[in-house]
Amino acid sequence: MSITEKRTLAIAGASLAVGLAVLGLKFIAWYITGSVALYSDALESIVNVVTAIVALVAVRLAQKPADAALPYGYHKAEYFSAVVVGVMIIVAAILILREAYSGFISPSLPESPTQGLVISAVATVINLVWARVLLRHGRKARSPAIEADGKHLMTDVVSTLGVLIGLGLVILTGWAILDPILAALVALNILWSGWAVIRDSVGGLMDVSVAPATQKIIREVIANSADGAIEAHDIRTRQAGKMTFIDFHLVVPGSMTVDDAHVICDSIEGRLRDAVDDLQVTIHVEPEQKAKHSGIVVL
Repeated sequence: MSITEKRTLAIAGASLAVGLAVLGLKFIAWYITGSVALYSDALESIVNVVTAIVALVAVRLAQKPADAALPYGYHKAEYFSAVVVGVMIIVAAILILREAYSGFISPSLPESPTQGLVISAVATVINLVWARVLLRHGRKARSPAIEADGKHLMTDVVSTLGVLIGLGLVILTGWAILDPILAALVALNILWSGWAVIRDSVGGLMDVSVAPATQKIIREVIANSADGAIEAHDIRTRQAGKMTFIDFHLVVPGSMTVDDAHVICDSIEGRLRDAVDDLQVTIHVEPEQKAKHSGIVVL
């Protein structure tokens, strides 16, 4: 296990601890105020804890080496976890909308609102700091599960800030109806977040190609390290968690020996691995009559 993988696993475990701590604080804030908006915020924190558990399991599974059952590895496990997170987010939003509806039917002013606001604000600061840690590491380690966790926490931060501002208005104006309105707005924001997480994860499960910038690097590396070949065509890429998969056809002169063609393939593969992290390359060698005169023309 690499240093990055160990750190990813440690961060996934720490995320669970942070989620439990924030959940406790938010439920205390709701308990002492009775605010529907703070209750909706606490419900979202339950999703944070579930998200952290799913991410921890997915990260551990994704780090397992390839075996006979899954010869391409377990990297897509993180995409499945992100889909689960997205579904959980949507479920939380539905529960919040139900509570908001009850608040509309019989609105009431929160009790001890100042104490609740302070406790919720502390929880929000913790979430903000940890969300930035998750997003930074998730992108660096190319971990969909960690990044999805970070995006959801950042959504939680935005939602809670809206709740805090709104409850401040409730205190100033005495308009109890603002409390369920805030809860409904939080639910809509959460629904949008859940949809975004599911959309990104489905792209990974459908073998989405790598980013255009990475594709450009791949093509440049192949063109500059295929001396002796004629062309490279049918270049395909896909992303599975942190792993990048590349396969293409390499056309060589018909008179070239297998050994010489193998040397060219090794050169291309070595330079691609230097340019792109966590890479698996498959090269299909073909004789010159298979040339398509397209793709990357070397000679």
